Amino acid sequence: MKIEEILKSTIPIDNSKKIILNILYTHHMIAENFNDILKPYDISSEQYNVLRILRGQKGNPANMSLIQDRMLAKTSNTTRLVDKLLIKDFVTRKVCSENRRKIEVLVTKKGLDVLKELDPKVINHENSLSNKLTADEIIQLNHLLEKYRNH
Repeated sequence: MKIEEILKSTIPIDNSKKIILNILYTHHMIAENFNDILKPYDISSEQYNVLRILRGQKGNPANMSLIQDRMLAKTSNTTRLVDKLLIKDFVTRKVCSENRRKIEVLVTKKGLDVLKELDPKVINHENSLSNKLTADEIIQLNHLLEKYRNH
């Protein structure tokens, strides 16, 4: 469905504006579907992102700066996200023994178990979106989005 139809626009929309509207609308659609997957686990997409970052550390602790650097949403309050995951026992947090100003965060077994349960659902979600495109279209779309973003 065209963006004009979705927005019920009666006037022509400039192509440059159409790109932005399409990206924003698509983002919201993807986010809503993704949040529906996370809802039963009582975690937000940002908390999920933190858990994935920590799992990627393969048992090594991560500090708040590392987590923040790897976040998709750079404006996220990393401390608040970690605090919420701490309450759910999905992470542990301790002061670094070498540098008392540094906080080290590790994903717990409970956090890893949640990720393991979510993995197939997330992959399904991703595949359900990309299966509408050919392999070449997926490559082209990624290329165009990266080109658009890196102006």
